[in-house]
Amino acid sequence: MPFYKKLGNIPRKRHTAFRKEDESLYREQVMGTKGFSGMQSILYHHDAPTEIVKSELYADCHLEYEEQKDLCHRHFQTDFESNLGDAVSGRQFILGNDDLLIGVVKTTKSMDYYYRNSDGDELLFVHYGTGKVESMFGTIHYEPGDYIVIPVGTIYRVVPNINEETKLLVIETTSWITTPKRYRNEHGQLLEHSPFCERDIFGPEKLETFSEKGSFEVRTKSRGFLHSHFLSHHPMNVEGWDGYLYPWKINIRDFEPITGRIHMPPPIHQMFEGHNFVICSFVPRLYDYHPDAIPAPYYHSNVDSDEVLYYVQGNFMSRKGINEGSITLHPSGIPHGPHPGTIEASIGKKETLELAVMIDTFKPLKVVNQTNILEDSNYKYSWAPK
Repeated sequence: MPFYKKLGNIPRKRHTAFRKEDESLYREQVMGTKGFSGMQSILYHHDAPTEIVKSELYADCHLEYEEQKDLCHRHFQTDFESNLGDAVSGRQFILGNDDLLIGVVKTTKSMDYYYRNSDGDELLFVHYGTGKVESMFGTIHYEPGDYIVIPVGTIYRVVPNINEETKLLVIETTSWITTPKRYRNEHGQLLEHSPFCERDIFGPEKLETFSEKGSFEVRTKSRGFLHSHFLSHHPMNVEGWDGYLYPWKINIRDFEPITGRIHMPPPIHQMFEGHNFVICSFVPRLYDYHPDAIPAPYYHSNVDSDEVLYYVQGNFMSRKGINEGSITLHPSGIPHGPHPGTIEASIGKKETLELAVMIDTFKPLKVVNQTNILEDSNYKYSWAPK
């Protein structure tokens, strides 16, 4: 994140004595990336974050992938019944590689433990549902369309509103997630031609501090495993913090689309980037306005990237047989494009009302085992003449 934020109480100078009413010290924690040269924040705890009373290996998180099959376009339908899991344990991963995992979760259950991903940043996209994300940096309330970026190492839990189901598109990374570099100046400020600005970005709204003692579980994902750590104090015991590293959200509906006289390439939809991947937002927008423009995308070959689309809402004009919650994978190496008839049907159309999230990866994606139960196996033939 390119701008500074502060919540709660902190001392005037960093790395100096900061005392409670009883004259004991708050425990300072510097949390940062890239050693000490990346983004960082400084947190002040009532108790040391290292006070673990029990540690054990909880689960193996390694996924098994399909053996190589024929290279083809694939379609997965994620409108399955929600299981008994929460926003972490209920995640059903569909695609992955060494850089990221892509999955979905549907849940009505609040997490009865806390969680941190110490392998990389996470992005939670709220398809539907409302609730809150409680973190060591404070609380963020969510609603449909929110992207919530959770930095590596952040302790948090997801609490859906009572009697309401939340569905999330989940992207777990082994790196970082940030805004596109081309939309920022050398100081980190978003530029005038950026399709969103700092006014659209919201950090934690309120810092709630819990100083009680006891036994509190934090499950930590690291090195492909889930580890269970029990602390002797509440993990949300932060009195105050400041810095540049913290969870934040932006809503897909605050993305201002870039349009032109003729069809514009997919990079105009980009909203985030990470190591070897980008994330784009397709939002309601006016179509191309050249008198002979064809609004439907041209056939194209992603010779060095795989393309994933998660369909959120509306009628995606270049596709047939796609529903809300569908995930399509168009792998590198073969061309893809609009379904038969959609090019002609798009001519003369003035606008689209679709919402979708696109993820392009620069390493091939693999399909998680058992995902075939969600698959429309005829999708790869849907371009063939009838």
